[in-house]
Amino acid sequence: MSEWAVRLLLGLLRVLQHLPLSVLAHLGRGLGVLLFALGHKRRRIARRNLELCFPSLAAAQRDAMAREHFKLLARSMLERALLWHAPVERLRRLIHIEGDIHLADRGGRPVMWLVPHFVGLEVAGAAVQLFQKTPGIDIYQAQRSKVFDAALKKGRLRFGGGEAHPRGVPIRLLMRRIKDGRAFFNMPDQDFGPKDATFVPFFGIPACTLLAPSRMARLMDMQVQPVIVTLLPGGQGWRVHFGEPWAGWPTDDALADTAAMNAYIEQAILQNPAQYLWVHKRFKTRPPGEPDLYDHNPAR
Repeated sequence: MSEWAVRLLLGLLRVLQHLPLSVLAHLGRGLGVLLFALGHKRRRIARRNLELCFPSLAAAQRDAMAREHFKLLARSMLERALLWHAPVERLRRLIHIEGDIHLADRGGRPVMWLVPHFVGLEVAGAAVQLFQKTPGIDIYQAQRSKVFDAALKKGRLRFGGGEAHPRGVPIRLLMRRIKDGRAFFNMPDQDFGPKDATFVPFFGIPACTLLAPSRMARLMDMQVQPVIVTLLPGGQGWRVHFGEPWAGWPTDDALADTAAMNAYIEQAILQNPAQYLWVHKRFKTRPPGEPDLYDHNPAR
């Protein structure tokens, strides 16, 4: 997509912020129907992931889940109009906090917010800026479009106090910021390749998963607090659940910790399976000798 087209879309988001959330949600679901029809590549990936993770479901059930996922994904894309541009008080009314959001504010041990890739993930970043005081820091995937990359970073940090760095930032910088009192916004459940990773089960399938969450938490004596975002029906907004800090995690066994992390994420997905990010190739990297799970995909 050309940069002028990106600018046009970003301008549209500014306009959409004025709509009621119920209308925006309806438009998003309609857009999701279109994306499902036209997005051949991502549709195949989502169907293949669901086939791998939910083999006991009938094909029709998995297809319905994939269609619902695209509707929710598109809705979350349009709802960035609010997250990036809507007045603060409106967002405060729409973001419903559950659990202890002030863990990092109380000081003591540094905090790692562990945030799996549900479609409403962007809301978690807004929530920690709007409802607590401790500044956060996160690592994000730089976008191909420089215009969109700048808009993404500006939107995520619009309430002040946070930092966002592209993947590949020196770990020393990240650790220094955490020692200075920032909480780390960590999104560890994607396949970033075999470097500093291991294969542990994810829905029973070996998935290439970063060891860094366990190693960093142990090295810096961090409290790890899971954060799960749920898109609520219609115009009700979003629920951001701050779970209890994990007891006994990390241990001195990073492999066991990483497997336990994936098991936790699995259980969270089962609560709202259509809201997880199924369009990512979670099983792209395979153990030596294993075939590509996305080649010659029988699911269409």
